[in-house]
Amino acid sequence: MKSHFSLVLIIVLFVGKTFAQDGKQVTIKAGTIVHMNPVRTIKAADVTEGQTIDFQVIQDVNVDNVCVIPRGTIAKGRVLQAKKSSIAGTKGKLGVSVDYLYLSNGEMVPFINTDIWIQGINRTPLAVITSLFIWPCIFIPGTKAVLHSNYWVQATVASNIVVTL
Repeated sequence: MKSHFSLVLIIVLFVGKTFAQDGKQVTIKAGTIVHMNPVRTIKAADVTEGQTIDFQVIQDVNVDNVCVIPRGTIAKGRVLQAKKSSIAGTKGKLGVSVDYLYLSNGEMVPFINTDIWIQGINRTPLAVITSLFIWPCIFIPGTKAVLHSNYWVQATVASNIVVTL
């Protein structure tokens, strides 16, 4: 009987705590930093401008000891610039912006100032100078622009968001 009472008490406390969180409001403040990585490696040669890119939150974001953005949440971004490297040493260029994510309750969290610019290495002088002596060297390309999947992105929340738990 005593063990049944303890079990019932634990269940009531757990359920009561769960319901006590329901309806509580917390505010994700503007300027809050959200750490994320691209879901996959992005190469300038493989994407087009305007294409949607997925990022994944890599650390929980807590407000008032409550997790408001859990690790693993997917954020959306877009390609701003995609230029692959080409002959005569021209370097690749890649620009990506992280725009927003959706919380589990459907609330959108917009980001600001989260543009990422990656450039390859320019090999134009090498290609031009060596091509004066050896003609095919003009075909030496610049290096590619690549945003690796382990690249650490710090997205900044654009405005205050009130979240109801």
